Amino acid sequence: MSLFLRLPCWRRTVALACAALLLAACASGPAPRQTEPPIQPTQTLPPADPIPPKPAPKPPRVGLALGGGAARGFAHIGVIQVLEEAGIKVDLVTGTSAGSLVAALYASGRNGKELAQLADSMDEGAITDWSFPFRGLIRGEALARYVREKTGGRTIEQLPLPLGVVATDLSDGAPILFRQGDTGMAVRASSAVPAVFQPVKIGTHEYVDGGLVAPVPVRYAREMGAQLIIAVDISSPPEKDPPGDAFRMLMQTFSIMGRSINNFELREADVVIRPKLDGIGSADFTARRRSIQAGREAAQAALALIRQRVAEKTR
Repeated sequence: MSLFLRLPCWRRTVALACAALLLAACASGPAPRQTEPPIQPTQTLPPADPIPPKPAPKPPRVGLALGGGAARGFAHIGVIQVLEEAGIKVDLVTGTSAGSLVAALYASGRNGKELAQLADSMDEGAITDWSFPFRGLIRGEALARYVREKTGGRTIEQLPLPLGVVATDLSDGAPILFRQGDTGMAVRASSAVPAVFQPVKIGTHEYVDGGLVAPVPVRYAREMGAQLIIAVDISSPPEKDPPGDAFRMLMQTFSIMGRSINNFELREADVVIRPKLDGIGSADFTARRRSIQAGREAAQAALALIRQRVAEKTR
């Protein structure tokens, strides 16, 4: 210390300053080292499961139920033509009486144009075989032959489109849905109007017109798996003035009876098409083109509703 005091003033000042700097350096310690964060090993993530594509919307199974009405049945052809032109695919078809004839020809693979050509060329005599009026004026075998010929001799289960033909068991009035067997015989049974056609014996049972139990076979289309049913009602309303001849009297009876059954049956249909067949009688085979046109017009008027119902049931 004494040596320090003997130093000149300016040297003491320098020495004090150096000492202060050394003390400051010792107190603060070495400056911290800047280090980079540790490198993490690259992690390979498992590939994400691919998102499955949404299934394409599935349209409903469409059933076409064709009702009875004798010669007025040509209207069914016009309905079929319009459905085809609109791209509405029919997945199965059921028929009663005249509707069973058109249904069988349609189920055999004939389109609307071909059905119209058949209607034009159809000879009423080709499906009429008169008999002694014991149990009916017409045997019905000619009709069965005609159907077999036009469907290529195939049985119901061999036809390209699922077909159901409705008839009535004469012994107890029970309905029967033919889904297999002789196509011509089934149509003959379904069309056997009592007192006009003879009853048809199949196995141990006799059958008559399916219109007695199902004038428009809607519930049978549902039974066959239809999810959307288009029903075509060609029945004649009862005439205001009672008819005079026996055949028209019989048709009047069917009209009265069929009205109440139809009201029940048609409630299960998604769309009901009623061609305007005013002035066309059940026995009027000369009005076939008018009937086809009436079917076309009624189907075209119902197209918007049909498309709406299809859209509602598409899932």
